Amino acid sequence: MAYNFAAGPARLPDAVLARAADELFRRGPDGACAIERPFTGEAFRAVLDHARQRLTELLALPTSYRILFLAGGALQQFSLVPMNLLGASRVAAYADSGYWSRRAMAEAGKLAQVEVVARHPGELPLAAPAPGSWDMPAGCAYCHITPNETVDGIAYPALPETGEVPLVADCTSSFLTEPLDVAKFGVIYASAQKNIGPAGLTVAIVREDLLERSRPEMPAPFSYRRQVEEGSCVNTPPMLAIHMAGLVFDWIADNGGLAAMAAASQRKAARLYAAIDGSAGFYRAPVAPGHRSPINIRFHLAETRLTEAFLSEAEAAGLTNLRGHRQLGGVRASLYNAMPETGAVMLAGFMADFARRYG
Repeated sequence: MAYNFAAGPARLPDAVLARAADELFRRGPDGACAIERPFTGEAFRAVLDHARQRLTELLALPTSYRILFLAGGALQQFSLVPMNLLGASRVAAYADSGYWSRRAMAEAGKLAQVEVVARHPGELPLAAPAPGSWDMPAGCAYCHITPNETVDGIAYPALPETGEVPLVADCTSSFLTEPLDVAKFGVIYASAQKNIGPAGLTVAIVREDLLERSRPEMPAPFSYRRQVEEGSCVNTPPMLAIHMAGLVFDWIADNGGLAAMAAASQRKAARLYAAIDGSAGFYRAPVAPGHRSPINIRFHLAETRLTEAFLSEAEAAGLTNLRGHRQLGGVRASLYNAMPETGAVMLAGFMADFARRYG
């Protein structure tokens, strides 16, 4: 059996794929399969309501928050967040924790005055920005963080304190991998292709009072307020991705919910970090313990010339898509919810065997 460790689009649960084949791609008495029916019709609205309700239950969502199922990816939200949240302000605070937070800052900078309120240290070992109470600039509309950096393999050990300034989080890689105290955030968003479903969908969770900041002149598909008013159906939503998301939410609930996902995530990550740290320096993790992502495990071989051999032999062994990000190189294993623990066991065993043969 092969195991796909891609950072995304990532593996989907086998049970979800089987259920989708049975439920989504068979024609009914009306001559249509599930994803061919009108998005304005009762059948799809029931699917949308089910996905929304399942996610509400998984997150124990406070009543003051609204769930949006939006077309596009997280990069699109890099622009939509300032468009929807700046209101009368022009200032937004951002924390630099790595590659994707910097991408978010670059896009926001086209619309707002971006103030960097925290940075990761930069030198090895890498770490998230120091938690604690961050000083917010005057007139700040919101503070944006990336709690789990997919590329860098850095995760926040704790959330910062931002006072009355709403905290906004790109949770794309870590969403649904552990319980989440939504009440600490103003906005949470996550693109689907890690732990939710197929690419092309982003889930956004917005505190109700912040919807009033969406200006009337905003294009309707980009307005959080209008999308809430229309039940995420201002325009045709990504129907297949929403169908699949609902099936994934069911799978998570049926397998113990977010607490069970977190426990499995920690076991998988611990196995790989033990393989790295126990290799006598053959493998090296650039991120400091306590700041290491349990989702995106990043490491390098001390002998960089062996990297290509490692990746090639891993591929032949059914351990696929382990190449690190093009800007950072090395190896990266992404352990999203659908990765079975046997996948981490197989990879750790391969790492030990490779180190014995080449060390």
